[in-house]
Amino acid sequence: MKKKELIIGLFLFALISTSIWAWLQAGKPKAPDTTFATITGEILPLNTLSGKSVIVTFWATTCPGCMKEIPHLIELYQQYHNQGLEIIAVAMSYDRPDQVIAMAKNKKMPYKIALDTKGLNAKAFGDIRLTPTTFLISPTQTIELHKLGNFDTNALKERINKLL
Repeated sequence: MKKKELIIGLFLFALISTSIWAWLQAGKPKAPDTTFATITGEILPLNTLSGKSVIVTFWATTCPGCMKEIPHLIELYQQYHNQGLEIIAVAMSYDRPDQVIAMAKNKKMPYKIALDTKGLNAKAFGDIRLTPTTFLISPTQTIELHKLGNFDTNALKERINKLL
């Protein structure tokens, strides 16, 4: 009789835990179904990164706040990429591709740089117009953070650590 009660108890615990997890996830928006075109010619659907944590940051070569964030993004990439973090920096549609490519090379940006020449990525993420705007996406493709303006590196690291 005790074994049966234990099995029923474990089953109920698993059922309740799963329900709580699903309820907590239900309040978080899903990442949009969008595809990035990188400066290296790679076509990268966001949903192919399911199972990984992803930072998507919208930036511009003329944005002072964006320039301040680049060293922090490089640091995050170097610290977490081998653990599964991907970073996609999306250049705004008004940024000339040659300037974006030159900036990426000059700043030695090791993560993926996408061109959004038609503004489709910005539109998919809620019609982004201001830079920097950063999103942290969980391995289950929920948006865990949406930050307009410069992010706090330590706070972002804490969130990344919880997701990895």
